[in-house]
Amino acid sequence: MSQHTTDTIWVGMDVHQASITAAILHGDDVEPQVVRLPGDLNAARRLFRRLAEKGVPRACYEASGAGYVLQRALSDDGFHCEVIAPSLIPSRPGDHRKTDRLDAVHLARQFRSGHLTAVAVPDVDQEAVRHLVRAHLFNRRQITRAKHRIAGILRTGGYHFTETKSGWTKQHRAWLAKLRHELTGPMQTVVTSELHHLEYLEASLSSLEAAISEISVQPPWRAPVEALCCFRGIKTLTAMTIISEIGDIKRFGSPRQLMGYVGLVPSERSSGERSHRGPITKAGNRYLRRVLIESSWHYSKRACSTLKLQRRRAGQDPAVIGIALKAQHRLERRYQHLSRTKHTNKATTAVARELCGFLWAMLWEVEGRR
Repeated sequence: MSQHTTDTIWVGMDVHQASITAAILHGDDVEPQVVRLPGDLNAARRLFRRLAEKGVPRACYEASGAGYVLQRALSDDGFHCEVIAPSLIPSRPGDHRKTDRLDAVHLARQFRSGHLTAVAVPDVDQEAVRHLVRAHLFNRRQITRAKHRIAGILRTGGYHFTETKSGWTKQHRAWLAKLRHELTGPMQTVVTSELHHLEYLEASLSSLEAAISEISVQPPWRAPVEALCCFRGIKTLTAMTIISEIGDIKRFGSPRQLMGYVGLVPSERSSGERSHRGPITKAGNRYLRRVLIESSWHYSKRACSTLKLQRRRAGQDPAVIGIALKAQHRLERRYQHLSRTKHTNKATTAVARELCGFLWAMLWEVEGRR
């Protein structure tokens, strides 16, 4: 073995539920040592304790379904471990081989050369709240699909509701309840089953909303939630989505970094004197991007403060209200200007990108008061 020029030991790991493949590079060694461990945290801990006797181990693995359990376990033991963004790992276009061993070796070498980008690891509470908010979104999508499925079944059977222009009103639901008892045979069984499933989903959605509302009034969520609710188009659920997905705002040194994380910056292909900007990259957090674009549609209307918005701003710090008011007028003017020459979807996306800047300023203001 060659002489080690540093005390650093670089470890790249390919983590699965049943196994962990670790590639170990001592200092400037060319060929790594590859070991295969069972998918047991204690086995990984024992490996790092042995490595710590020879140097300072620095480890990494890809963000995947394995989550952050291994990273937290090693960090608790005092070892340095990073979780790497898979989409930002350099790869060779002509290399079509993929095994656990090759992935671990590639991670170790790229980690040593400094070409990997780590993701922010949330704490346990933040990750739990993030799962709760995402479960609410998934439940809403399931409800929409269930409604479409019920409407399709009735439409193909020749049953049409014409009392109101929109569906799923009180009159529509009363018509469905009456129709369910009038139907017979397989059609009654199908419609009854679908309606029971829809009722279950709606009850589950209500319980999730109650849980999110309960958490939003507890520290450390209360202060940023109340501050974000000063914006138009942002209420408790949207604010909780923004905070849980962003995490620590201090990791974004500028608004542009937050815009890039959300994936709202335009793509670009430039060469020589030619420059072309395309659609947004969509390379970031899709949950955060979705709620920001939904909120941005509210700025297509005239900038004014409604009674509900005034109540949400009551008792807030003047600096917080000032940021919200500035965003309210600036984004409304921005939308009106862009919508004259561009499609409304493009104008709304541009407003969402600027809204990121105001959210960044608001969260930094709240963080500074803690």
